[in-house]
Amino acid sequence: MHRLWRMLQSMVLLVLPFVLCFILGIQKGSPQQERAIRSYVEKLTGTLVKFEMIYIPGGTYEMIDPLNTGRKIKVEIKPFWLGKTEVTWDEYDVYAYKLDQQGDPKAKEADAVARPSRPYGAPDRGFGHFGYPVMSVTSYAAENYCKWLSVKTGKKYRLPTEAEWEYACRANTLPAGEIERELLDRIAWHRENSDEQTHPVASKEPNQWGLYDMLGNVAEWCIGIDGKYVVRGGSYIDPPAKVNPLAREYYKPEWQLTDPQEPKSKWWLTDAPFVGFRVACDISPDNAACRKWQILAKWW
Repeated sequence: MHRLWRMLQSMVLLVLPFVLCFILGIQKGSPQQERAIRSYVEKLTGTLVKFEMIYIPGGTYEMIDPLNTGRKIKVEIKPFWLGKTEVTWDEYDVYAYKLDQQGDPKAKEADAVARPSRPYGAPDRGFGHFGYPVMSVTSYAAENYCKWLSVKTGKKYRLPTEAEWEYACRANTLPAGEIERELLDRIAWHRENSDEQTHPVASKEPNQWGLYDMLGNVAEWCIGIDGKYVVRGGSYIDPPAKVNPLAREYYKPEWQLTDPQEPKSKWWLTDAPFVGFRVACDISPDNAACRKWQILAKWW
């Protein structure tokens, strides 16, 4: 009887990790299956602010070389997590104005990360604040936000590479270039439907992988193939033809033309209200939980 009981225990411990992984949405299967279930919500301790991250499966991605459009390159994409939406003012304000100081044991540690200077004028241009995407921020600001978020959460948050961004944007469905107008209107804010201003995130349809506003609204900072910062996807101010998965642009001095400071601000783009970002992450609590149970099962 005792031997039978031990056998049953062993069987339960072997099966339990897979059951838990299934419940948590961590199982092997097609990318389409994974898209429907794999996400997690990050809550900013000491506040009521939270945001959602979507799992992006890895794969080999063939893309037009941004540095030589006459050829294609293949890039290996490792699985990662990407913000369901662009970073909003709700999230960024916590960082910029230290709204997380109470009830967060990591607040002092997070204070070691550089915080933004005061903007010259209203950075949201009066378009809207809560629920709207961050805009007018430099790549330096975006990177430091990721550093702060990493310290605060204990996870590795960062900007996506442009290959990761393009891969997630297309989601195995969108064409590499210009998008048919009817579809574009459903998924993106651009010059012809935005009234030349940003709109609340997730107010258009998501792509096949559950990501909102990958095109339009604000263009998004990424790490370029050449290691330089580049914004991808086009924005609310661009014509429809320039809002597509290949849209990319480097920083221009004109983006800070009216900045009265010398040297120009490291944090704010006075003349580029069309630039924002979203975050990527290399791990999630779900992955850690699943690995823990798999190790336990192997030990038994």
